[in-house]
Amino acid sequence: MRRSMCAAAVAGGLLSMPVLAQEASEESAEKGKLERIEVTARRTVESLQETPVAITSVGATELGEKGIMVLTEIQQFSPNTTLQASRGTNNTLTAFIRGLGQQDPLWGYEPGVGIYIDDVYIARPQGAVLDLLDVQRIEVLRGPQGTLYGKNTIGGAVKYVTKEMSGETQMNVEATVGSYNQRDVRFTGQIPLVDDTVYLGVGYANLNRDGFGEYLLSALPNQDKENYNKDLWAARVTLEVHPSDDLFFRIGWDKTEDTSNAKGGYRLLPSILTEAPVPDSVFDSYTSLPTWNKVELEGFTWLARYNMSENLELKYIGSHRESYSPTNIDFDNTPLPIFDVPAEYDDSNDTHELQANYFGSNFSLVSGLYYYDGESCGNFDAILGVLGVALGAPGLTREVTGCNNSESWAAYTQLNYDINDQLSLSLGARYTDEEKSAFVNNGLIFDNVYPSTGWVDGYVRPDGQLVPQVLGTDTDGDGILDAPAVESWSRFTPRVGIEYQMNRDTMFFASYSQGFKSGTFNPRAQTNEPGVRPEVVDSYELGMKSDLTDALRLNVTLFSYDHKDRQYIGVEGDLSDPTALDQRLRNAAETAAKGAEVEMTWVATENLQFDMAYGYIDFEIEKNFATPPLIGLASTPENTFNFNASYLLETSFGDIAFNANYYFRDDYLVFETSDLIQQDAYGMVNLSARWESVEGDWYAGLHVKNLTDEEYLVGGYDFVTRDEQGNFGPGLGGDTTLIGYYGDPRTVHLTVGYRF
Repeated sequence: MRRSMCAAAVAGGLLSMPVLAQEASEESAEKGKLERIEVTARRTVESLQETPVAITSVGATELGEKGIMVLTEIQQFSPNTTLQASRGTNNTLTAFIRGLGQQDPLWGYEPGVGIYIDDVYIARPQGAVLDLLDVQRIEVLRGPQGTLYGKNTIGGAVKYVTKEMSGETQMNVEATVGSYNQRDVRFTGQIPLVDDTVYLGVGYANLNRDGFGEYLLSALPNQDKENYNKDLWAARVTLEVHPSDDLFFRIGWDKTEDTSNAKGGYRLLPSILTEAPVPDSVFDSYTSLPTWNKVELEGFTWLARYNMSENLELKYIGSHRESYSPTNIDFDNTPLPIFDVPAEYDDSNDTHELQANYFGSNFSLVSGLYYYDGESCGNFDAILGVLGVALGAPGLTREVTGCNNSESWAAYTQLNYDINDQLSLSLGARYTDEEKSAFVNNGLIFDNVYPSTGWVDGYVRPDGQLVPQVLGTDTDGDGILDAPAVESWSRFTPRVGIEYQMNRDTMFFASYSQGFKSGTFNPRAQTNEPGVRPEVVDSYELGMKSDLTDALRLNVTLFSYDHKDRQYIGVEGDLSDPTALDQRLRNAAETAAKGAEVEMTWVATENLQFDMAYGYIDFEIEKNFATPPLIGLASTPENTFNFNASYLLETSFGDIAFNANYYFRDDYLVFETSDLIQQDAYGMVNLSARWESVEGDWYAGLHVKNLTDEEYLVGGYDFVTRDEQGNFGPGLGGDTTLIGYYGDPRTVHLTVGYRF
């Protein structure tokens, strides 16, 4: 993601601002010794070292000291993790953990990594790229989390955990200036409306930055030519009620509006149809579409928690979210309508969860009921205007509209039982029942068609004139598809684990767990094709968590998994002829992988600490019926490595925390079915210095990101052909469309804040 994170996170963590940053998720420890870190990976509060799950936790103090302002930076600290911005937009998330995730953000497709804000599931990747507010910690859970977190967590889960209010009047004002004219202002505060009972919290952020590059040529005059810029505001209001020590309520509202420009891609090959050579900068582009882009998100969350007794906790978590995203994606990145895709996404969903947690003398039980109701709709126009003219028509557009809606419920439970003082057993199960309905309108129009008036000069489709429905059901037998297609799936996902506490500081664990990604319908369907089955992952883990000394922590996890019924689009027909192009969604592959993850912390002195994280994955294709064939993992290097050194300098005018980290990613493919776009191995250096006054009211941080200005791919498009000699030729649209999107260049930013 670019500098904007899960807009859904506004309700529980939106604008990255270290309010009371000294209140970290970690419990304080004696100087020079390891800290106790608390996590909620198993839906209850536990010590990181006592939780038999592969997990990385980054607390508020660490976020502030390192100047981490977006979720994508968290990938550096979690092995075998990829969190990146998707292709042509600023705010759509691409997430993979252990090679499992989802790259295509089109409605209807499901993610493979679950995103949660205070245990509220964020269903869609659009807008899943936002900044944080009052974050207590961010947890990355690796491996399937199908028992406690449900569907679409086959790779793992990323959790934002926010702070409850303290009940005191507090305000925080913060300003940031930096490279590319970065200008950020943030404000957060809380005030007791009724002492010790009712608290009100507010937050607002306005985040701006000029583009890393520009649009060199454009078919449209008088438009903003900044590329990779940022223009976002966000607000949230939270009300907390503490009627008694045993009862707690929280209601939250948030809204985000991101009007950053659509991202233009970098042409890796010169155009053969118009004047669009390879630009000098990877952040420069060309376009024939408007550069504007918009993401609007709004949501409400509810939480009620009641401690019925010392042993029993009851909890209700609810949410309602809506998002609307009109966007312009120029696939070919030229001033001609060779392959332009204006699109709109419109989503809404409601979730409800009842949870009961019981804590006995030698066991704990987490159980609950979960309900999800979501509607995901959209439309796009694949405009192949130049090709249409070549065929003797005014233009050519493949127009696709539709919805892919889901309603599901689940029941789950997990028992953690201490057999004796050293040996424990975990048994968990979840049953999910889901029904999906979908319809797709898909057809060719021999003209250049745009979704709404004012997009560009040219033909605009009149309202009510849709292309034919191709996916649905014929309810009256008249041969006309007049109702959505409907299918249902159910899945039982178990977990079995055993933990052995060898001594107070060393635990070994082994587990088997299963997860699944929902079945779905093809959102690009051209026929009334059936839905595909859910993807299923069976995972095995063997791990150790150990504090070898008071100053040295070593956590190791070995894993393997089998991934069945993988969903892939099969492309049939001549790729250079859009009138013959046929895309079918199938369960087309089975794969497997094994690997290792190592995390180490060494507190060398009272003021000096070193942290290391290493991930390795070995991938194997067992069955391959995908077209084009599966050849590897997307956006997943074989090796990832991070080394961080932090030093605390104590002075008479306050403490200064210095941080330096080196992050390495091995080479990787951008797409699982193509080697046309690959990223070579690279390393990145980040430096930070953060000062806090003796009184704790003033603070400031200077942060340098990507010091050596590495260029690295995070997405792309490959619509070209290649002959046996390796020479590139025209693909869909008649041009050499090979496009790359890149991560942030070197940036420097200074943040100054005041708490009162």
